[in-house]
Amino acid sequence: MGRVMVVDDEADVRKVARMSLEKAGNQVIEAENGEQAIQQIKEGDNPIMLDVIVTDINMPKVNGLEAIHFFQKEWPHVPIIVMTGYPNLDNATELMKQGLVDYLTKPVDKEKLVASVEKAMNQRELSSFTN
Repeated sequence: MGRVMVVDDEADVRKVARMSLEKAGNQVIEAENGEQAIQQIKEGDNPIMLDVIVTDINMPKVNGLEAIHFFQKEWPHVPIIVMTGYPNLDNATELMKQGLVDYLTKPVDKEKLVASVEKAMNQRELSSFTN
């Protein structure tokens, strides 16, 4: 299907997300915070090409909001999904206005996560045809 980056400071959450997404046929890259995600993407001569980014909000070092801002600036065509244990209606509304594909609350249902990633990939494919 595609290449998905899962950014979360909880190893168990990353593991469940990775297993669910890999079972659906995706390649998954993990990062434990926004700083590590940015480093991994920019590592080497060629940046990693991603189809979707799934990120937590509350993380040490570079938090999810800072990472989302960076991702949207550097890679505006990569859809972003938030997966958080601390849902905030104001945050969710603001992020959706900024182009977030989905805002999921932990613990995330595995099928819901896979469906959200598939939706994000489909939206990306559709937008590449219209641009």
